[in-house]
Amino acid sequence: MLLAIDIGNSNVTIGRFRNGSLLGTRRAATNPRASSDELELLLDGLLRLDDASFADISAIACASVVPSLTAALEAVAERRERPIVVAGVGTVPLPVRVERPGDVGADRLVNALAAARLYGTPAVVADFGTATTFDCVAVDGAYVGGAIAPGLELGLEALAARTAKLPRIELRAPDRAIGRDTVSAMQAGAVLGYQALASGLLARVRRELADASGVAPEAVHTILTGGLSAAPWATAIEGVEVIDPDLTLKGLGILHAEVSGGEPLELGLG
Repeated sequence: MLLAIDIGNSNVTIGRFRNGSLLGTRRAATNPRASSDELELLLDGLLRLDDASFADISAIACASVVPSLTAALEAVAERRERPIVVAGVGTVPLPVRVERPGDVGADRLVNALAAARLYGTPAVVADFGTATTFDCVAVDGAYVGGAIAPGLELGLEALAARTAKLPRIELRAPDRAIGRDTVSAMQAGAVLGYQALASGLLARVRRELADASGVAPEAVHTILTGGLSAAPWATAIEGVEVIDPDLTLKGLGILHAEVSGGEPLELGLG
């Protein structure tokens, strides 16, 4: 069994693969100060929620944006004597055509790989996580850059923390853009504003990628992923072809198959 681990700034998400199929996912809050022992306990606890354990794991594939936890996971893999593939510009089998390839986040490269292999090129991946990222794959399969904006929850946390009277609110799309109380006004500004930001930036990114690829914007595959991609209001974002919350984990399954000779990922996973 392959254990795929996506270590983000807010959450650690794991997925178990057997014979190319994603069996299930689990998620916990990220603790960037966790030791290798603490990380091992966390992973073992998440596995046991599905009646699995490290004894069932034959290999690990990881995408991490938290260097301290990358090192901790590598220590766990060494202690458990499990082979590990850590995603990065040197391991993800994609050409990377940007100014500083080493600065591109591992999750962004893995998302690009998954988009290219599962949905085709050219493609744009919009990842709604702690940050909102847009990542572009050219028609020849190369990663060619993208855009980064503050994530929705990050913006709301800053708003509540830096103001005296604005509360924390439920992320729900209101019926009207003109709020008639503080909560509905904040929901309009946050959720409807975020939809507009995502739709507008996505349209421009698709247009630029289409021009560079010599195709119509409608021919650019557009995939939405990340923790907020499953929210009901995400379906109203214009131009999205498919919503795939598990895209990063699937990308790690593909990475392991192509780099380490593991089981090819089954296409069409929901």
